Amino acid sequence: MPDFTVAIPTYNGAERLPRLLEQLRSQTYPADLDWEILVVDNNSSDQTAALIQQYQRDWADTTPTLRYAFEPQQGAGFARQKAIQTAQSEWVGFLDDDIIPAADWVATAYAAGASRDRAGAYGGQIHGKFETPPPENFKRIQSFLAIRERGPEAHQYDPENLVLPPSAAWVVRRQAWLRDVPTHLALSGPVSGSMVGGEDFEPLLYLHRAGWEIWYNPDLHAAHEIPDRRLERAYLINLSWACGLCICHLRMITAKSYWQKPLIMAKIALGGWRRALKHYWTHAGNPQKDTIAACEMAFFLSSALSPAYFIGRSLVSHLPRRATGPAQPGQLSCKHLET
Repeated sequence: MPDFTVAIPTYNGAERLPRLLEQLRSQTYPADLDWEILVVDNNSSDQTAALIQQYQRDWADTTPTLRYAFEPQQGAGFARQKAIQTAQSEWVGFLDDDIIPAADWVATAYAAGASRDRAGAYGGQIHGKFETPPPENFKRIQSFLAIRERGPEAHQYDPENLVLPPSAAWVVRRQAWLRDVPTHLALSGPVSGSMVGGEDFEPLLYLHRAGWEIWYNPDLHAAHEIPDRRLERAYLINLSWACGLCICHLRMITAKSYWQKPLIMAKIALGGWRRALKHYWTHAGNPQKDTIAACEMAFFLSSALSPAYFIGRSLVSHLPRRATGPAQPGQLSCKHLET
């Protein structure tokens, strides 16, 4: 059984995967570290499967072992669940297919897990690698694009306030996930044109609820490749809006009792409207004048509306199913939120 698994959920990643796979193959690690790479094809329509088959032939009888799994249900959340079920090691390090890990990422990730008995998951630093410079004041919303630069000191994250590492490059304890994270989660990730997320925070909140610690490791470095299209104003505003819509669902996971939930929903709604109004006046009644301010306003407004969104989806989920087949799971997705 390998010591460590690098899991790569991918959808139509045939063009992006080669760079990541070559970077992984050139990793520096102790000679006695046995590890594997698991590519989870999330129902791709490109040449992803053929690409992995070619790499498997080229990498035969070498370390790391390259494995392939297919997940037909669309959504990054389903692909990660497939990875957990398929992996053969205690620690599973997830990398998105647009992430470039540092040369020592695997060795550092494995060592970090071995050093903390109560760690259920941990992430490191993720630096933005941009095709063109981002907008002015971009750091105020960079967490929406899975960028994390939290300084040189290791510390625990703050799950109660939704301060958590993004799944673009984090590591989880497989047995903890299998035991404490529900098999069927509510949040599946962006699909069918919907950017709503939170599917990466949901399992971490269940781990936290079960008593596991979530850590930040400053020695774990990776770069996130961000193309120009992801810096366009419309994309960033839509992403920010999507990041707010899942707030209520995520807050419900850590509610201590059923009776706390109405209070939490009221607090989220009132807090969102308060921040939106303050933001409006701070920007002289015109928060749309620059891209970053517009993104922040979109996030505050969608956060305020997230309780209504949560209630609406909860009601829909209890409607009778059609006889023609099962309904598709919820397509929530609060991508890489950090507030």
